[in-house]
Amino acid sequence: RTAMRVISNASPLINLARIGHLSLLRQLYGQIVIPSAVWQEVVIGGSGRPGAADVESATWITCENVANTGLVRALRQDLDAGEAEAIALALETETDLLLMDERIGRETAHHLGLRYIGLVGILVEAKRRRLLTAVSPVLNALREQAGFRLDDALYARIRADEQEED
Repeated sequence: RTAMRVISNASPLINLARIGHLSLLRQLYGQIVIPSAVWQEVVIGGSGRPGAADVESATWITCENVANTGLVRALRQDLDAGEAEAIALALETETDLLLMDERIGRETAHHLGLRYIGLVGILVEAKRRRLLTAVSPVLNALREQAGFRLDDALYARIRADEQEED
């Protein structure tokens, strides 16, 4: 089968890198493409912070420029630069999946007919493919070490769905 084309916004990269799980993305998707605004945010703007060097040195993460700058400008009314460019790049290239956590970004992606998944979905997928034995410890690390915001009700539902209650 041909490789999937996956584009990521900053959040999944930064949060997974902060807890030492960035390689999950490589195991799941092979290559990840990020738009230049996400590279700027994570690697340049985030220099010295957790994740910046990991993303910069990852040979399986490639950076691409968006051609449709008009669309980016339009999307920037509601979204940050990384989200806007990730969505624009996904639309102008044959993209299979967009990695994005931000609600408005996801709503926009949905409205534009893009397939997307957030960090929680990525972890559930990783468990289903036996790359993780459990989702809960990783979610706990994301909340405690990365400051990842996760609604308590959603957290409880994931644990129930994955049969990981204590």
